[in-house]
Amino acid sequence: LQQAIPFSALSCAFNEYCNMLIGSVDSQSVIIASALREALAQDAVHLIKVVPNLSLIMGDLCNIDADSGCVDAQKRLQYLL
Repeated sequence: LQQAIPFSALSCAFNEYCNMLIGSVDSQSVIIASALREALAQDAVHLIKVVPNLSLIMGDLCNIDADSGCVDAQKRLQYLL
């Protein structure tokens, strides 16, 4: 059933990776989380829609405007993935 959802395999894999980062207490996970925050910046909002556990790593993104048209959001998501 998940196969009918676009990007479901990527979403599942990245969610699992986020779970591993969250569960890890080593310095490497902190470095990766920091690099993700820096690299994704405001685009993280769009990825969080596909990879919900990313929000646990990225922290509070309430101040970022996530409004964009459906076509723009789809193109942005394809670019990010």
